[in-house]
Amino acid sequence: MLRIIILFGFTYFFMMLHAKGDISKYINMKYSYLSFSMIFLMGFLTLYQLIQWARGDKRKDHNHNHDHDHGHDHSHDEDTILKKVFTYTMMLIPIITGIFLPAATLDSTIVKAKGFHFSFIDNDTDQYANHQILRPDASPYYDKIAYNQMDKNDLKKYGSENRIVLDDKHYFRALESIYNHPGNFIDKKVVLKGFAYRTDDIENNQLFVLRFGIIHCIADAGVYGMLVEFPKDVKSQIHKDEWLQVEGTLETTYYQPFKENIPYLKVTKWEEIPKPKDPYVYRQY
Repeated sequence: MLRIIILFGFTYFFMMLHAKGDISKYINMKYSYLSFSMIFLMGFLTLYQLIQWARGDKRKDHNHNHDHDHGHDHSHDEDTILKKVFTYTMMLIPIITGIFLPAATLDSTIVKAKGFHFSFIDNDTDQYANHQILRPDASPYYDKIAYNQMDKNDLKKYGSENRIVLDDKHYFRALESIYNHPGNFIDKKVVLKGFAYRTDDIENNQLFVLRFGIIHCIADAGVYGMLVEFPKDVKSQIHKDEWLQVEGTLETTYYQPFKENIPYLKVTKWEEIPKPKDPYVYRQY
């Protein structure tokens, strides 16, 4: 019976994620068909296990009579029961937490906890679990020739535009092209939206506008965006995690904490916006 409950629990969990749209908080929606297919697979296994359980009553009665005739090793039973309790408990925990606890959205507290720097998080050697900061870098997911060709195509596409809108579809690739070739985008107009994040080493009229992005799944989620600079006479009262849309002209500056030249946006227009229904962006292939 416990097997049936566990299988039904996973079936219901995947159904709930898709029905509520929360599946996008865990994986790149490019792969949503895989999790959607799990609903049918788990449903089939649940039905199969239910049939097996119903048929098992006769076999159970036969085994019970056989044990009375020939004796039974109860010490083996106790060991098996303990293993089953442990195994089923470990399987029930993710079902219970997944169904009854709300799906959390990543915010600036994660950035602060992980540390804000240009390269991959220290000691993270798994190329499929890279947690990138600020600058998208898809090179670990391609061979060198394929990545260089993609980078060349993106530069040709976005470098020819005078006004670049970093919307959900173009956020990853356009931003990566800007970071790879900042000199080609000087003085171009850029529109960017995201949540506000401040560090102690920037000016009062500066902040970072960031969005969490998913390449494959939440395990490789990074935070991407750009340093923005408001006019000097603007006394910014923007708080962290406040969502903004900014537009400005692209420039470059040497940012000491990163020891790198980075692109930044000299803001000419800005407004506060509500947090999007889906705050994440996803890598387009």
